[in-house]
Amino acid sequence: MKTLLSGGTVVTMDPAVGDLHRGDVLIEDGVIVEVAERIEVTDAKVIDASDRIVMPGFIDNHRHNWQTAFRGIGADWTFPQWATAMHGTVKAHYTPEDVYIATLLGRLEALHSGITTMLDWYHVAQDHAHEDAAVAALREAPARSIFCLGAGWATPTSVDDDIRRVRTTLNDNGLVTMAFGLRGADDTGMDTLARELRLADELGLRTSLHTGSDGTQRPIADMHKQGLLRDTTTFVHGNGLSDEELRMLADAGSSLSVSPDVELKMGFGAPMTGRALAAGLRPTLSIDVVPSVAGDMFAAMRAAFAAQRGLDGSLNARDLLEFATVDAAASCGLQTRTGSITPGKDADIILLRTDDPAIFPVTDPAGSIVSAAHPGLVDTVLVADRVVKRDGALVSVNLPALKTRLTASRDRIASAAGVRLDGTWRPQPESK
Repeated sequence: MKTLLSGGTVVTMDPAVGDLHRGDVLIEDGVIVEVAERIEVTDAKVIDASDRIVMPGFIDNHRHNWQTAFRGIGADWTFPQWATAMHGTVKAHYTPEDVYIATLLGRLEALHSGITTMLDWYHVAQDHAHEDAAVAALREAPARSIFCLGAGWATPTSVDDDIRRVRTTLNDNGLVTMAFGLRGADDTGMDTLARELRLADELGLRTSLHTGSDGTQRPIADMHKQGLLRDTTTFVHGNGLSDEELRMLADAGSSLSVSPDVELKMGFGAPMTGRALAAGLRPTLSIDVVPSVAGDMFAAMRAAFAAQRGLDGSLNARDLLEFATVDAAASCGLQTRTGSITPGKDADIILLRTDDPAIFPVTDPAGSIVSAAHPGLVDTVLVADRVVKRDGALVSVNLPALKTRLTASRDRIASAAGVRLDGTWRPQPESK
């Protein structure tokens, strides 16, 4: 089966291929086979890409999908308020159905906005039924997803058996794969972190770990001293890490995932994009939690761009696109499969409208995407050549029915947890 994307402005994100003001992309059996100004072919399905930017799909390498039902409720919450609300108040009331519908809608919403690959960082740990519900939802969504299974928030309970169990059902070949969500040494101790890393090595799993410092801790230096830094680990946030620790991550080949909106709003500090680059790291971007921020990569890119430009004037629009595509693909171990429009890679591609008054005329595609694009411009989405969004609408998805289920889930959880949904709820963290 062949598909030809014809006549678009092609932003490949591959320096060896280059960008094309007017170009074609030929796909065969889900794989990109040719990129050129014009491709003559008679036996392909043709998708007209005129008045469109053709680019690789975005990659979000850190999002907690289970919180989708409470979208927007915590736009002005601090980090302690979010932790109290999501982990201390509502999480205990989640059923497997609640996990399923939140995960499915969260993944579809991301797909709708052009995120073709997502790492879903699961820490709503309850039991096997909850885990299986999350996996089932990711499998139902026609997208590339990584189920990152981790322990519950700051809990000493081991998830080793859960990791082994789920690993038997998720290999590295399908659209839904697996990663291990590690607990930091500050939560459970260095011995637990070392044990979890050994298990990840044994099972061939990449890992993700939330980290940061207030200036008094040196979490990366401590891991470095114990020989625990890996080129298969993505460190999330990292606010407050020293330049020395960032260089340790770069030397180890580790990745850094920046969630700029959450970090700025919740009081984590300035996003680490500029300092990471200066230390030799290629930062990546992620959404984190939609109760507090928008779920699309356009918003994340703009937040990171504005914050860093305000700090020191560094970064350009192309940097942001790289963070959200090729660099993020590498952080997920998927650099040979996705992240750029390169012959031999899977056809994870999005088409953005350029005939909308919000964005035209497009002179510099990268500048237009980062400064002005939004989810409403995502016209077409392909995942391994399967068209999952066309003419601005997800294909074969009954959104009204799913919306009804998600709303019912939210209302039931809120009622059970005693949470007001009138915009006045302000969680009160316990004082220490």
